[in-house]
Amino acid sequence: MCGMEYRLKKGSVYEGKVEKVDFPNKATVWVTDEDGQKEKAIVKNAIPGQTVRFCVNKKRKGHCEGRLMEVVEKSPLETNPACPHFGKCGGCTYQTVAYEEQLKIKSTQVEKLLREVVSGELPFEGIIGSPVTEEYRNKMEFSFGDEYKDGPLALGLHKRNSMYDIVPVTECKIIDEDYRKILTCVQDYAIEKELPFQHKLSHEGYLRHLLVRKSVKTGQILVDIVTTTQIEHDFTELVNRLTSIEYKGTLTGVLHTFNDSLADAVINEKTELLYGHDYIEEELLGLRFKITPFSFFQTNSLGAEVLYSKAREYVLSGGFGDVADSKPVIYDLYTGTGTIAQMLSPVASKVIGVEIVAEAVEAAKKNAAQNGLTNCEFIADDVLKALDNIEIKPDFIVLDPPRDGIHPKALEKIIDYGVDRMVYISCKPTSLARDLVTLQERGYKVEKCCCVDMFPNTGHVESVCLLSRK
Repeated sequence: MCGMEYRLKKGSVYEGKVEKVDFPNKATVWVTDEDGQKEKAIVKNAIPGQTVRFCVNKKRKGHCEGRLMEVVEKSPLETNPACPHFGKCGGCTYQTVAYEEQLKIKSTQVEKLLREVVSGELPFEGIIGSPVTEEYRNKMEFSFGDEYKDGPLALGLHKRNSMYDIVPVTECKIIDEDYRKILTCVQDYAIEKELPFQHKLSHEGYLRHLLVRKSVKTGQILVDIVTTTQIEHDFTELVNRLTSIEYKGTLTGVLHTFNDSLADAVINEKTELLYGHDYIEEELLGLRFKITPFSFFQTNSLGAEVLYSKAREYVLSGGFGDVADSKPVIYDLYTGTGTIAQMLSPVASKVIGVEIVAEAVEAAKKNAAQNGLTNCEFIADDVLKALDNIEIKPDFIVLDPPRDGIHPKALEKIIDYGVDRMVYISCKPTSLARDLVTLQERGYKVEKCCCVDMFPNTGHVESVCLLSRK
C-alpha cells in the first residue's frame, strides 16, 4: 500500500485500474507490483473503472503521481461515442461517459470535498444538469502553433500535457458549426499568407490567439484576432472572407487585438475595430447584456440561467432578516458584467457590484441602463481595496470569485460586515472548501449547497452555497 516506502519508480511505466476520481480529475490508480503488493498513484484525466498505463513523474514521501499515457481498457461507464479529438486536446475528460453518470461523478466529488470541511450535517442538495450538453460554449480561445515541433501552422487547442503542440479541433463537439467555419477560415488564411505564429520560447512571431464569442439567444458572433506588434499586416481580406461565410448566427464584429506580453494568455494591450461592433448581446432570464471581448460572462448561457436562478432562490429563501423595508442593500462582489447584480435589482433597495476588470464594469453600467435598472452601482476596483471605500453597508452579500477563490484579507473584511446571510458561487470546489473553513471559524454555517453543471463533458462544475450567521 502507498506509504513510507514506494516501490514505484520515477520515470517508470506502470499499468493499473482506476478506483475513484477526486476533484479535479485526480484518479486513484492501484498497481500490483512484482511481489503482489498493491500501491497507488494519482493520475489525472482518467475515468473510474478504466485500466490505464501511466508514467510516474512525481514522487514524494507518501505521495506518487503519474502522467496518463494510454487507456488500456475502457471503463464500463464509457458508452458515448468519442469526439475525433478526444484524448488529444486537454478538454473533455468525461465525453465518453453518459451524461447522467457524469453528473453522479461530479456530485460525488463535490459532496466529498464539502463533507470534509463542513461542520455537522452537510445540507447537500445534489446536482442540477445543464440544459444542453453539446455545442454549449459561447466563448472559445484558440491558439496558433504547430501540431508537432517545426510542423506546419495549426490553429486549435493545446494538446493534453503539452504547452506547445496544438490540436486543430475542427470537429469539436462543445462548439457549434459557426465556430468551426471561423476556425477553418482563419487557419487557411494564415497558411496562405505565410503568417508566422509566435513561438512560446523565443517570443518571436506574429499570430497568437483567435477569440470567438457567440450569443445563444441572439446568434450574434464576435471574432478577435490576437497578434504581436512584430509585423504590420492588413486583415481586410480576412474580414471579407469572414463576412462572406454563411452562418447559423450573424457575424456582428471583427477585432484585432495587439498583445506583446510574455504570458501565454489573451491580454488586451490595444484593440482595433475592423468590422461592425466590438460586442455581442446575450439574453438571460429576461435581461439583455452587452458582452465585450474581455469581460467575464458565463461560458454556457443556458446553463447560466439555471445557475443564476438557483443563486437567486438561495438569496430569497428566508427573507432578509431585520431589514425594515425588506428591500436590502446587496453587495455583488466579483460582479463581472453585473449579471447577478441586475437579476437581484428588483428585490433590493440598492445593489453594489465590484469588479477589477474596468472593461467589464463599463459593460455592466451600460447593461443596467439598457435594462432600465436605476438602483445598481458598479465599481471598478479590487475587492480588497474597494471594501475600504464603500460607505453604504450591506445587508446581504453575494460572492462569485475567480477560480482561486477569495483573497484571505478580503474574506476577513467581508466577514466583518456581519451580514446575517450570504451566497457563495464557486467554479472551483476546492477553493470554496478552503474559504468555508474560514467562514465557519468566524461564525457562519452552511445552510444548504448544491452543484450546477455548467461544463458538460469536462471535469469542471459550479457550486452554490448559502451561509447564515450562527
